[in-house]
Parts: sequence; C-alpha cells; structure tokens
Amino acid sequence: SAEVAEAARRMQVVRFRARFDPRVLARYDIKALIGKGSFSKVVRVEQKATKKPFAIKVMETRMREGREACESELNVLRRVSHCYIVQLMEVFEAQDCVYMVMELATGGELFDRLLAQRSFTEQDAVRILRMVADGIRYLHTLRITHRDLKPENLLYYHPGAESKILITDFGLANSGNKSGDWTMRTLCGTPEYIAPEILLRKPYTSAVDMWALGVITYVLLSGFLPFDDESHTRLYRKILRGKYNYTGEPWPNVSHLAKDFIDKLLMLDASHRMSAGQALDHPWVLTTVEGTSMKNLQRAISRNLRWRASPHSQSPGSAQSSKSRCSHQS
Repeated sequence: SAEVAEAARRMQVVRFRARFDPRVLARYDIKALIGKGSFSKVVRVEQKATKKPFAIKVMETRMREGREACESELNVLRRVSHCYIVQLMEVFEAQDCVYMVMELATGGELFDRLLAQRSFTEQDAVRILRMVADGIRYLHTLRITHRDLKPENLLYYHPGAESKILITDFGLANSGNKSGDWTMRTLCGTPEYIAPEILLRKPYTSAVDMWALGVITYVLLSGFLPFDDESHTRLYRKILRGKYNYTGEPWPNVSHLAKDFIDKLLMLDASHRMSAGQALDHPWVLTTVEGTSMKNLQRAISRNLRWRASPHSQSPGSAQSSKSRCSHQS
C-alpha cells in the first residue's frame, strides 16, 4: 500500500542520513533516494538556507573503479559550465566517499517522457538533438569525450513541455592525458552505443560520441536500436559490419533528411563522421522548423520501445540498454 511504501522510503532516508557526513547535513536536508549506480547513490536534497532542491551524488571511493569514476567525473564537472550539461555546485570530500552537489533534473529520462507524450514528430526529435549536439560540441571544444552517451544519461531539467535537456553522468568521461595525447584506448561504454573503433581496440577520438549520437537518433525516431542482439559477441559483430536498415514502422514516415543525418553519424570510418558542429549545421537540423507538416511517430515508437522492453523479446529493452562498463582507465 501507499503508506507502507512511504514508510519504507522514510526508513531509507533515515538510514542514509545516519551515514552522511555532518558537514553535508549541516547545509542540506535529505529528501529521497533517486538513483543507484555501481559505485554511487543519488539523493534528492533541499538546501537549508534557500529551500532549493539539488541532487547529491555520493561516490564511494574505497574501490579503485569507484575512485576512477569519481576522478573522471570531477575532472570534467569542475571544468564545464553549459546550459545543457548538468552543473556541479559544490564538493565535499570525506574518508571513503565524495559528495557532489549537483543541479537537480526533475523532468525524468528521455524515453519515459516520449512514452507519456501523445505526439512526437521529427521536429520534437530535432529540438532534443540540437541541445544534445550543442552540449557535445562544447565538451569536444574542451577536449572532453563523454564516452557513455545514451538516452538514460539525457534528462529533462523540469517536467514542463518546453524543458531543456541535460547531459549527465561523466563517470566514463576522458579529458586527455598529461602528454597531450587525445586518443583513448580503453574499451568502455554501453554495448549498444559503442563505436566500432573502440571494439577494434584502436586508439580513438571524441568521434565515438558522434557515433553514439547516431544510435540515439535512430532509437529516438523509431524505438528500435540500429544494432541489437542478446549476445554481446553477435552485437559487436553487427556494429563492426555497420549494417543497419530502415525497415518497419515508423521508418516509411521518416524523412530522407533524417535518415541522411543518421547515415552521416553511423559511419564506420570515424574520420568521415560528422562532428557536433556539422551535425548542428545539417539540413535536417536547420530546416526542420516549426510549422513543417510532420507525421506523428509517437505510437509506432512507443510500441517498439515497449516491445523491446517486454519479456517475450528476450532482450534488455531498447531504451534500457545494458550497463556501462569500462576496463582499465585510459
């Protein structure tokens, strides 16, 4: 019942509070647990002085992987300030954990919103992709590669229809190394969004984020993944072949320009892939303006998303892709 759930939630908060650093508790009231990662928990808090809501990401730093994720995230968040990237407010470092106070996104994940909407057109997709590409362009100018772009890491800032999107979760991000070498070698990311050059164990560049943007665009317009298989071995083989298609609903109702946009991102040769700046200048992004007659793709997309997430399809749900992973850091 609702009372039981509420009581359980309160107990959870009490348990958390007991473990929180007193310095944090002096300034923030803990309200609820909103997320859990392998080395982190995210809680919703209220700043005591202003009554403003924030999120605090508590990163456990006892284990090496947790420490590395924490370092990558802090290295990036301390350097960035952009309207489409989650903003770090302050940091408290404790013995075996780090508290990152961040801007709170209350609008939910990209696909949850899509499923709840009545209508979703190419114009809506472009509005989202423009914000994401703008954020990526900013990161790439700073030589930061996100390396784990996927729908789950794109959150709406608030529940309103005109909400902006925030790019979140920089636990796998890379910001170059001391010698000024901007290529990376770590096998990391989320399987369905991994670029072919990462799988080939070649040194790679920030173009891997653009491949991921291509996958996101494909899913956003169809509810299907371009490369999909329960077996990671077979999935990786499909990605390396780079063969995907535009068959089935709603693809017949999707414009040629939209498909061209995807094709220019899902290029096996990373050097031929569009950059974030080129993506923002692509005719689809520039010409898909208010008032163009756009077909409503929502029903087909949500049907496909739901089908992927249902038990009979035996796979981990289209929006619900596998977990991010990273072998040794580079």
